[in-house]
Amino acid sequence: MNQAKTVATLLRIFPYAKKALPRIALGIVAAVSASVFALAIPQVLRQLINDLESVRTLDALYFSVILVLIMGILEAAMVLLRRWLVLTPGTFVEAGLRSTLYAKLQDLPVSFHDRWPSGQLLSRATQDLSLIRRWLSFGVVLLVANGITIIVGLIILFTFHWLLGLIFFVVSVPIWIQGYRFEAKYGKTARLSQDQAGDLATSVEESVHGIRVLKAFGRGDHAASKFAKEARDLRSTELKKAGLIANIWVYLLLIPESAIALSMLVGVFLVADGSLTVGALVAFFATATVLRWPTESIGFLLSMTLDAKTAVQRFFEVIDEPVGIEDPVNPKSIREPKGKLEFKNVHFRYPDSPADQPDIVNGVNLVLEPGESVALIGITGCGKTTLTALTSRLYDVTSGVIEIDGVDIKDLTRTELRSHVAMAFEDATLFSASVRENILLGREESTEDELKEAIAIAQAQFVYDLPEGLETKIGEEGLSLSGGQRQRLALARAVAAKPAILVLDDPLSALDVATEALVEEALRNVLKNTTALIVAHRPSTVQLADKVALMQDGKVVAVGKHSELLASNEHYRYVISSLDSSGNQIEVER
Repeated sequence: MNQAKTVATLLRIFPYAKKALPRIALGIVAAVSASVFALAIPQVLRQLINDLESVRTLDALYFSVILVLIMGILEAAMVLLRRWLVLTPGTFVEAGLRSTLYAKLQDLPVSFHDRWPSGQLLSRATQDLSLIRRWLSFGVVLLVANGITIIVGLIILFTFHWLLGLIFFVVSVPIWIQGYRFEAKYGKTARLSQDQAGDLATSVEESVHGIRVLKAFGRGDHAASKFAKEARDLRSTELKKAGLIANIWVYLLLIPESAIALSMLVGVFLVADGSLTVGALVAFFATATVLRWPTESIGFLLSMTLDAKTAVQRFFEVIDEPVGIEDPVNPKSIREPKGKLEFKNVHFRYPDSPADQPDIVNGVNLVLEPGESVALIGITGCGKTTLTALTSRLYDVTSGVIEIDGVDIKDLTRTELRSHVAMAFEDATLFSASVRENILLGREESTEDELKEAIAIAQAQFVYDLPEGLETKIGEEGLSLSGGQRQRLALARAVAAKPAILVLDDPLSALDVATEALVEEALRNVLKNTTALIVAHRPSTVQLADKVALMQDGKVVAVGKHSELLASNEHYRYVISSLDSSGNQIEVER
């Protein structure tokens, strides 16, 4: 049953390796041919020794030596051919698998990435795919070729004398029994090892990204202790793997030697009573020697195969993950978007939320007319940020409809939807690329004037003072910049996209008062022609909007101008009074 599962799992990778299969198959043929030439040499020795006993001339010796030399050269040539055939295709398969995995990760919804540690994904994209490549280029070729060699070799051993062949076969049976047991134990340990390696990668990534926090709080030793414990756990698992491999090697080394020793004892008696020639006995042991490498290789080839099986499983755990948020079969299109955004009885809850917990977004009804800006305000946890994430289908609504210009956003392809809607988040994420590439991420065809305009609106002129200006590589996640600089670049990116609808999730929180005032003044000109949904965490941000939508317990409970709500709505007054100038929620007596 285990073997059937292993084969079924490994076969799943071959559709991704179609182009490499012909060369892999030829590699197997070359490997088998090398073994055939190696197995043919003892047959020559058999004939040579028997001829020398009867003829006692050197003529047969010259011919046989030349024949053995030719076969040895052909064996070496086949080994070289096998390596040439299989090494290059394996690298192409690995690259293809890596591209497929990356594309899948880009396609999967945000909810998937919320659940999966980045280190686990990283280990699958690097370590696991390298294991699969080595198995395709080396493991599967030698496993098949050596298996065929062992079968052919056993048949040849029986041709020398049935009793010697039977002894060698019977004594070798424990190898296959131990191999079966080995697979059951090693498979679980290999999976644990690869999972632990993924957890270790996650710890390294978190520590590197959070190095400022660890240093600031003096928690480097704590992080190191946690990492050391995970490293020790992985070490223990790797030692357990090594122990299992060592155990099977005991059988792989001891049993063939025992089989040869017993066969030699019986073979001498057979030669003595004339049942077997000396040449046949020498050829028997020469053939058994040829079979030692294929037999001994079973151990590490089995372990490599089981490692590859686990790697394939881990690869398909991501590939088989349902996308959930997909493009419609018959998509609609908005050729000239006006920017009307409408929420109709929108609900949202996470799939793993407790049944008795109310929806995070619990029946929102809200209309934003083309060119209108609406500030979304409410106490922490009321569902503001979640609502904004629904506009570009980072998450899908549980029920209800979100429409752009009267078209359900689910009827648009994700590419088109996200070309109409641009977002700027409070936590500005930048990429290890140039300033220009980061700003033009949402609209690469922007002109130089549009790029400069976006930079001016976001008050990000500091980029011109960087060492290489717009071509300066800003480093991983932009950590070489200040929080305010990162936010301004993220805002410039959203503005440069020229969207019909702009969603801003408090993108000015890290700016000083003077810079914020300049950005807000510039944004007012942009928002005259762009529909904007702005999450407001500070009173000054509210002033950007034409009107305000008040959220409470996942619903929009009031919509109006700031002055109107301030005069008529007690909860609005509470929310406004609970925000300080920097956007932090403070306690206010009610």
